[in-house]
Amino acid sequence: MPFLQDWIHKLEEGAWARYVKIAAFCVAVLFLALTYDFRAYRNLATPEAMDSAQLARNLAEGNGYTTLFVRPFSLYLVQSHNQAQAVDALASAGTDFAQIKTPHPDIANPPVYPLMLAGLMKVLPFHYPLNLQSGFWSNAGNFWRYEPDFLIALFNEILLLAVVVLTFFLARKLFDTSVAWLSAILVLGCELLWRFSVSGLSTMLLLIIFIGLTWCILWIEEEVRDPQPQFRRLLALAIAAGVVTGVGALTRYAFGWVIIPVALYLILLGGQRGAWHALVAVAAFALVLTPWMVRNFSVSGTPFGTAGFAVVEGTSAFPGFQLERAIHPDLSSALGLSLYVHKFLGNLRPLLQDALPKLGGSWASMLFLTGLLLNFRSTAVRRMRYFLLMCLALFIVVQALGRTQLSEESPEINSENLLVLLVPLVFVYGVSLFFILLEQMALPLRELRYVVKTVFVALCCAPMIFALLPPKTIPVVYPPYYPPEIQRIAGWMKPNELTMSDVPWAVAWYGQRQCVWLTLNYQDDFFAINDYLKPVQALYLTPETTDTKFAADWIRADEHSWGSFVLQAAAQGKIPASFPLVHAPSGLFPERLFLTDADRWKLQK
Repeated sequence: MPFLQDWIHKLEEGAWARYVKIAAFCVAVLFLALTYDFRAYRNLATPEAMDSAQLARNLAEGNGYTTLFVRPFSLYLVQSHNQAQAVDALASAGTDFAQIKTPHPDIANPPVYPLMLAGLMKVLPFHYPLNLQSGFWSNAGNFWRYEPDFLIALFNEILLLAVVVLTFFLARKLFDTSVAWLSAILVLGCELLWRFSVSGLSTMLLLIIFIGLTWCILWIEEEVRDPQPQFRRLLALAIAAGVVTGVGALTRYAFGWVIIPVALYLILLGGQRGAWHALVAVAAFALVLTPWMVRNFSVSGTPFGTAGFAVVEGTSAFPGFQLERAIHPDLSSALGLSLYVHKFLGNLRPLLQDALPKLGGSWASMLFLTGLLLNFRSTAVRRMRYFLLMCLALFIVVQALGRTQLSEESPEINSENLLVLLVPLVFVYGVSLFFILLEQMALPLRELRYVVKTVFVALCCAPMIFALLPPKTIPVVYPPYYPPEIQRIAGWMKPNELTMSDVPWAVAWYGQRQCVWLTLNYQDDFFAINDYLKPVQALYLTPETTDTKFAADWIRADEHSWGSFVLQAAAQGKIPASFPLVHAPSGLFPERLFLTDADRWKLQK
């Protein structure tokens, strides 16, 4: 009996209590992850995620940093650069300046995240053909989940759990254990972060990098406040901050602007040699970024490829995806400050009105905004708040200017959402204010504090709770992506043949075939690729085109637009004259349209 009492005491208050709490937390995390994957998981739904995945597969299979998703604008940049560098005596009419007859170099994505996915594909067995036998991957014999999509999501969910752990230790460092536990619970229960984790985007990796940068800033702050700061340690931390920021920029180019708040923080709060440390951090950042910029420049003549023109996209000169789909863009039309002022102001309002107040999709963000007015006793907390505010202001500006059609297609879950990187720190500061308010509450019983905490957590995690409740989310992202159909039509094409589609990222990822993005029209732009670069031997249109607004995109559009192309095919039952692809299988039109140069489906029977 004494043995049993001693054992119970160890479990409740003794040496084992800590391990029991950790074990219970791990079990709860595992249960939450399994429940979310069964109730709310969806296959990849964004172009950026599929683009990164197919690029990673090319790397894993030894094909280099090349892409099967070909942007016409990328062809333009690569061709223009190679023509400018070519020696006239060596150039000929058949020279592949656009590098489309061979694997096309990718100039749209930074390398860190695809390299990590490529490593994952090397370690884990990725089965790309559809699995319609297993009950988890299929539903009554029909396609349900795509195994590689799920493995990528699982990898990012593990990164999300790492974010939870890092948030706990960061909150404990800044405040105390109570704030740390509650902050970690809110991050774990943040439905927005879970949606980002299963999206296949690089956001979870970038969150870890940003928290790592926050740790560097915190250690610098501690060292500066030391009565005898060590110069070598400060120098090493400044270099680390620059390197981490550089790695973040190689994960997502827009993150590179964070070097500005890092440098400002070091100058203003970095001690007597703050300016010197800022210079060192910037130099380390440049040292990490420069080799990749040199690679891009050698391929396309631009330091960041097509991504460097994000500020141009979404302006009145190039609305929607027009720039990336243009084979001969008139970039002179994008000159003029007024274009970018209008874009910035137009995107700033929804950011301040909607995105900022609902940061993280939680009530904790409101406490964070209120807590900005508090005068915290801790110097570290106050100074970290300054860094957080500088990053917040920077992200608002960068996100407003860098917003493209990707954010219109998926308003929250996209690679252009930088504000989501602040969610863990927002929760930490919001929870700290919650505990301050809780201490001032006159509760008749102290035990009621647990009730208040429970209600607070329930309110903050309400979106996650509802996501786990019925009805169950359908994992198939249709329209427009249906992998069985994409793999079937891709099987009709040879690996070296070129397809054109309005979802080229999906054809590249699910079908593993080279696919160029739908040009702006089916006449001049289409034939600029088909006749002069590489023959287009198949056309695949999905509801991305066929479900567009009838009046705006079909009737009022240019007579050679793809909308009018589909309209002629539907109304007259024939393909416009002079278009080279006229063979179509049955069963797809009018919702989808597949045209090719021969009855390939019959040839393979």
